[in-house]
Amino acid sequence: MNDTSSTAPTVTDRLRRLPLRLATGAFILNSGIGKLSLDDEAAAGLQGMAANAFPAVRQVRPGLFGKALAVAEIGVGSALLAPWVPTAVAGAALTAFSSGLLTMYVRTPGMHEDGSLRPTQQGIPVAKDSWMLGIGTSLLIDAALSGGMRTRRTCCRTAEPADSAE
Repeated sequence: MNDTSSTAPTVTDRLRRLPLRLATGAFILNSGIGKLSLDDEAAAGLQGMAANAFPAVRQVRPGLFGKALAVAEIGVGSALLAPWVPTAVAGAALTAFSSGLLTMYVRTPGMHEDGSLRPTQQGIPVAKDSWMLGIGTSLLIDAALSGGMRTRRTCCRTAEPADSAE
């Protein structure tokens, strides 16, 4: 039998998620807008840190990397702020984005103490982004528990089995 129950978020669902989405979305959107005007030298610095986690980014011109990072941040921030973007989608975007930042943190020498995840003074600006991973994960869990994430069974129609003749 197909589940045809509504998965639309309730007012309570939206209000519960509002502070997380507003605060995080505004912060990330502002950061992305600020990166739109990066010069090549500043973009190259960010690219160098990102290359510790993702070596392939070394192949990209620094200016293009800076613009791509800005667009990614603007996209994630906008998804969080836009009420029509499902919580599961916004949470997944935030979780993926923050996972990338934390991967960079873990793989960049000097950002954390040797043999520990405790940040050095240089690593604090990136280590603090762990809160975004927590918020993204919380949004995903909340969406799953409140029915905001459809399973294959609920999103794909399948033919109902015919009643068997006895």
